[in-house]
Amino acid sequence: MFMMPFDYYFFLVSAFIIGSIVGSFLNVCIYRIPAEKSIVSPPSSCPQCGHRIRWFQNIPIISYLFLGGKCASCKVKISLRYPAIEALTGLLFVLVLYFFGFSLATLVYWLFVAMLVVITFIDLDHQIIPDVISLPGIAVGFVCSFLIPWLSWLDSLLGIIAGGGVLLSIAWLYALLAKRDGMGGGDIKLLGMLGAFLGWKAVFPIIFISSLVGSVVGIPLMLLQKKDSKFAIPFGPFLALAAMVYLFWGQQLVGWYLNFLN
Repeated sequence: MFMMPFDYYFFLVSAFIIGSIVGSFLNVCIYRIPAEKSIVSPPSSCPQCGHRIRWFQNIPIISYLFLGGKCASCKVKISLRYPAIEALTGLLFVLVLYFFGFSLATLVYWLFVAMLVVITFIDLDHQIIPDVISLPGIAVGFVCSFLIPWLSWLDSLLGIIAGGGVLLSIAWLYALLAKRDGMGGGDIKLLGMLGAFLGWKAVFPIIFISSLVGSVVGIPLMLLQKKDSKFAIPFGPFLALAAMVYLFWGQQLVGWYLNFLN
């Protein structure tokens, strides 16, 4: 669809603003879900002094800059991660709109990337992938397959089966050989969710990309932590990153790979 440059950038900026607002809510989810607290009440407050955050102190990114990165009441330093997650979500919303335009797919993938942001940071903090996100995410991904023209419900269903089944087999084989668990059930459910949203064709590229990036990042970290033989690196963030890479550039990567083989 042809758009004038002003309209084009206006909608991209709008997508960033919407994404940053959603990112502010995702910060709440990342903090409260592992603590098994409600994500809707009570309203946001400073975890240090309990000061209730007013609406004008909770404007994504801008409020952080205006307050100098400190609580308006007790002046304790606010983590830079809060505006970073807001900006990251805004950027992801821009990318989704850029690649998928004005369609139901954009709304579906906005939801998808928001879920991946929450999963990534919870897994980094606690090394868990909450079932409250991944299990409903499998069902939501399957239902959303009816809204995306290029993803059939059968592709989504096979993606769920392939995603969960492949990692379950890998986890079982690793436990058999290493005599200890190496992959949590959360990763298995997450890949099932990714298969639901992206289809069965995405499963193996996601496993390949996540394993490759995980090895590049993980091996040096394990060498640095060689004194701890049980040092564990959460795999969920790598799966989420690979899913986003496939979402935006998957077809190009598959085409490049097939051309390379030929």
